[in-house]
Amino acid sequence: QTCALPICAGEVDGTDYHFLSDADFVARVARGEFAEWAMVHDRRYGTLRSEVQRGLDAGRYVLMDIDVQGAENVRRRIPESLMVFVLPPNEEELLKRLRARGREDEAAIERRFAESKKEIDRATRGSTFDAFVVNDSLPLAIEEVAAIVAGRLARNER
Repeated sequence: QTCALPICAGEVDGTDYHFLSDADFVARVARGEFAEWAMVHDRRYGTLRSEVQRGLDAGRYVLMDIDVQGAENVRRRIPESLMVFVLPPNEEELLKRLRARGREDEAAIERRFAESKKEIDRATRGSTFDAFVVNDSLPLAIEEVAAIVAGRLARNER
């Protein structure tokens, strides 16, 4: 994914995100270079079309880790996309996971927590997502997502 500067503490350009100046990000949006983008937590995040196309050209399926706004944008542009929303087991675990990252102060964690609850509500009330997976256990959640993808692929081959 691509993110507008500044780089947050602990983030590495090219590892966590590809960072752009805000002006470059806005210019690329204007030129239609993003498959999706959104303003999240007062920062612009997006996925460049060129990166998605590179994966598709290589014969790969493209998996995107995006927020609800991004998923809604992709759904409008690519209606046949498979959208899976990964949920935390409960609010207490969500808050525990946000704190365990160790990247932000408590005020920022509380803002993210509030926004996450809104996102979960928006995702579960809308029609953007095809499936929901509860991440009680990461290995099991991965298996469940893989099964959902395999099911879609099997239906598409018929």
